[in-house]
Amino acid sequence: RLSCIRNNIWLASCGVLSSGLAVLSSFGLMLFCGVPFVVTVANAPFLILGVGVDDMFIMIATWEQSSRKKEKSSVKSLLAETYAEAALSVTITTLTDVLAFFIGTWTAFPSVRSFCLYTGTAFVFCYVYTMTFFGAVLVLNHKREEGNRHWLTCMRVDVGKDQAENSCLYNACCIGSCSRQPSQPEGEHPMSVLFKKYYGPFVTNKWIKVLMVLLYGAYLGGSIYGCIQIREGIDLRNLANDASYVIPYYDDDDKYFSTYGPRVMVVITESVDYWNESVRLGIESCAQNLE
Repeated sequence: RLSCIRNNIWLASCGVLSSGLAVLSSFGLMLFCGVPFVVTVANAPFLILGVGVDDMFIMIATWEQSSRKKEKSSVKSLLAETYAEAALSVTITTLTDVLAFFIGTWTAFPSVRSFCLYTGTAFVFCYVYTMTFFGAVLVLNHKREEGNRHWLTCMRVDVGKDQAENSCLYNACCIGSCSRQPSQPEGEHPMSVLFKKYYGPFVTNKWIKVLMVLLYGAYLGGSIYGCIQIREGIDLRNLANDASYVIPYYDDDDKYFSTYGPRVMVVITESVDYWNESVRLGIESCAQNLE
């Protein structure tokens, strides 16, 4: 926003900070519990940031809608209205994410299991911080706006004073408008108008509803087919770059040796005197017998 009072830079920064705190809490708890840290876990913060920022947007949008409907309401009632509207959406999204990642802990791959444990726990902490820490930040930001305080310095801004003698740059930085008029509270967001006046009536048309049901049926059928076809495992060829020298090796291996079945490896777990010729002959005889 251009208004130096209604600018929400610190609010957005605290929303990102909330996601960061969730990542730190999750990683700390999992390391304390002895869960191994693997390389794939390093990707978890990006997932948490995406969900945390999404929850932040929902909270901010609901808060502003509540404040527009109840301009003279107390902070307590505004926060209660915000949680009543936004907490359900945030809870459902968090619950589905947590269930998805905790189900992933059943896999046979230890690295995937660790990744799912770290990420699922981080989603839980992200939800807790959004419902507690970020709610408190919303209230503090609202009190700053009510006191007409600057977003950066928190100094009181005198918006009622005649600004005709000030420069445009001063008004833009300290008042939030070059028009030499005090910045006014914003109206309804254009995106809200788009969904309410155009998208809503469009999707409630009976023919569009029939089309939506058909599309969802096709999507559901494709999803069921995909679940039936999916197989657990890793194709080593897909782990290399297309221009890598190992690609022809994997292609030839699959072409000429795939009919022979999987490789069988023999591991000697005890200390062996390999310099002893009789021991080497015994190992060779054992390998020949296995063949």
